[in-house]
Amino acid sequence: MSLKKQKFSMSSLSLAISIAVAGIGASHSAIADDDVKATKDSKIEKIAVVGTRAAPRSINDSPVPIDIIGAEEIQKAGNTDMLEILKGSIPSLNVHSNPISDAASLVRPMNLRGLSADSTLILLNGKRRHRSSVIAFLGGGINDGAQGPDISVIPSIALKQVEVLRDGAAAQYGSDAIAGVVNFELKDNSSGGSLEVKTGEYYEGDGASTQVAGNIGMPLTENGFANFSFQYKNADATSRSVQRPDAQAFAAAGLPIEDPAQIWGSPEINDDITLFANLGLELDEFSEAYLFGNYSERDVRGGFYYRNPNNRGGVYSNDGGETLLVGDLTPGPVGQVNEGLGLGDGISCPVIPVTSTNVTQQADYIEHVQNNPNCFAFNEILPGGFTPNFGGNIVDTSITAGTKGEFQIDWLHGIQYDFSGSFGQNESKYVIYNTVNASLGADTPRDFEPGGATNSEWTFNLDFVKFADWGLYDDVGIAFGYEWHQETFEIVAGDVASFTAGPLTSQGFGIGSNGFPGYKPSAAGEYSSRNSALYVQASLPFSERFLVDAAVRFEDYQSFGSTTNFKVAGHYSLTDDFALRGSVNSGFRAPTVGQSNVTLVRTELSAGQLIDIALLPPTNPIAQELEATALSPEESFSYTLGGVYNYNDFFLTVDYYNIQVEDRISQSAARTLTAANKATLKAAGVPNVDGLSSVSFFTNDFDTTTQGIDIVANYQTDLLSGDASFSLSYNWNETTVDKYTEITGDFKVSRLEDDLPNHRATLTWGQSWDDWNMFTRINYYGEYQGVHVDYGATAKTGSAAITVDMELNYNINDSFSVAVGAQNLFDQEAERIDFGTADENRTWGGLYYETSPFGFNGGYYYVKGSYHF
Repeated sequence: MSLKKQKFSMSSLSLAISIAVAGIGASHSAIADDDVKATKDSKIEKIAVVGTRAAPRSINDSPVPIDIIGAEEIQKAGNTDMLEILKGSIPSLNVHSNPISDAASLVRPMNLRGLSADSTLILLNGKRRHRSSVIAFLGGGINDGAQGPDISVIPSIALKQVEVLRDGAAAQYGSDAIAGVVNFELKDNSSGGSLEVKTGEYYEGDGASTQVAGNIGMPLTENGFANFSFQYKNADATSRSVQRPDAQAFAAAGLPIEDPAQIWGSPEINDDITLFANLGLELDEFSEAYLFGNYSERDVRGGFYYRNPNNRGGVYSNDGGETLLVGDLTPGPVGQVNEGLGLGDGISCPVIPVTSTNVTQQADYIEHVQNNPNCFAFNEILPGGFTPNFGGNIVDTSITAGTKGEFQIDWLHGIQYDFSGSFGQNESKYVIYNTVNASLGADTPRDFEPGGATNSEWTFNLDFVKFADWGLYDDVGIAFGYEWHQETFEIVAGDVASFTAGPLTSQGFGIGSNGFPGYKPSAAGEYSSRNSALYVQASLPFSERFLVDAAVRFEDYQSFGSTTNFKVAGHYSLTDDFALRGSVNSGFRAPTVGQSNVTLVRTELSAGQLIDIALLPPTNPIAQELEATALSPEESFSYTLGGVYNYNDFFLTVDYYNIQVEDRISQSAARTLTAANKATLKAAGVPNVDGLSSVSFFTNDFDTTTQGIDIVANYQTDLLSGDASFSLSYNWNETTVDKYTEITGDFKVSRLEDDLPNHRATLTWGQSWDDWNMFTRINYYGEYQGVHVDYGATAKTGSAAITVDMELNYNINDSFSVAVGAQNLFDQEAERIDFGTADENRTWGGLYYETSPFGFNGGYYYVKGSYHF
């Protein structure tokens, strides 16, 4: 039978598998056209390919909980960021804004069911998506050290639907699927298209953004399609800041200070362009080929911490602001001139105590520094301090090609196949602006390129499905296959000025671009790891009412060895309207190549002070002196139990889940390298020890148990002379850290347990008339731990809050429509920072806790015009 002539039939599992062949990877040919027409009828069941390798199913009949977010709902979300779109639709998914968070500001991580960003597997057209090159070194507690895919590159206009599997699936898909799986299905229309222009800004008058997006479907001969999408957008930065008290004091003393000196807000995004293509071609009545991929690029620039001109270590002072750091440039017999600077004899530049707010007005400073060409302090060129900006260029590319169909060879007849190969790469090039390499003195550049990182992955899959008569109610669907995967992480060295030790190094001036020193050539390199897997899954229809899925997967990793995982899931219909479902599974998350090998020096807050911390590989002897060990995989065991009720136009699911994860991988707290540690290391011949004071590393250090309840309800009816649809989603989620050591620390534990709200809910109302459509969403966020600058003294319980999103759309004719809308319509304010007196609560310049589950920028309004053809 031709693929073109196959039809859906949810009552027959053997026919359902035809959708898997036409669905997993790139749902192609005329089936796609039939599906588009079918989705216009609300009575047609939604079909998901995620969650089973044997056969796609209606979400009603699935043994595991699955959410499907259609293209229409995605387009009405009113946001240009895919992470925010998902957050508004899935209560168990959380996303934080990450101001002043190094690379975490460039690629924001997300959390499903309270687990780290790399505990959720991301698929595109059913194929594993490559991860980002950005490791979230400052990821907001839960995501510290996470390295997940960059979801923000996926444009909403390119999507047919998004499928979210809220269940562990390592036995089917491999590593990372501990919390669940998110599958992005690209549009596959062979005709028509759309063009959309959207612009808006926050109520505060900043963060203005403009987006232009388009999609077009074209025939690829008479038996195929070529569907292309693009998106281009720019977004201004936001500022939710107050002037820091130290900066305010400097300004009052007559120093040149920006107001505010330090920005807390969303970063500026420039020239964010993304291109997606999805192609399919029917080769004959039994086989087809497919190809899809993307190219995406953007520039991002965000804030950093203000550098105080009295006490910034390695630049202005080395004793906390007691005395000024002064470089002796005196040439002479003791010190020889080096690149224009003398090493000095330590006599011509006396100690300058800091006795006033404005050091430049002190008589001893004027006499011995300002009027002495042989003495240098950074107050001469940067008297009011400085605030670096951190940014970068992110390039993301991917391509997947494959063929699928049904074997016609006699001995393979009836076996359906899907052969594919994928390559994906994410490259980040960092830039830090308005800073200094203090060791170069007055000759320092102000902007640096401290290097970057590239993460690339090759994946090859051989997937098969066979239906067999085992004497059960229906044919047994057997899926089996092989996967080969290689991941490579490359660190690229920065420009010389970003890491070089200049001539003032010996006098205590800091080395490298302040705030984010560049990668040295010794830290640069390419690291790879390979793994391969065999899996098998069987769908067993024991009766008309009872279905069991069972899967097992064996995986072998070059880095740590092998692992075997299983899953058993069942669905039992007690009546025609009500069914029970549940699952039990084991899982794992392999340490990424980046986590195992990255080296970095960064600025971080520790015990209320900004310090430079060296992040070292756990196999580095310095890290091992501080109890680091080689990384091993996280291991999980989880189970779910729930029910599905479906009566006429009312649909309800309730699911309890429990996820236990052992040996979780995260970034350790900063650990002090004591004099005894240094002596031991130097005795062993380890170089470059004296310059380090604090070290962190990736580690398997703690175990957690996460449990929760998901409730999803939908109802459709006639209302107000039009059609109305209502949906309610609720999530209760609780994480408990069962075991940890001082390597993780108490504050990190509190962030893991309390940063995310335990309760979240959304109520959505969609209303349509002949030419008008209205979309309203009410979002509820429960209490959470408010944290500012990752510092325990700032922590406070944030209040529960409600926000409202709304969009009103008018169809001018069949082709043109306009819409106006708002997110956080009533401008619900995030929790204000309050952890001391009036001055103390402004110490770090922020207005709101960045852990606010609905962000801190406030209300956002937009207008949108669309053209459909």
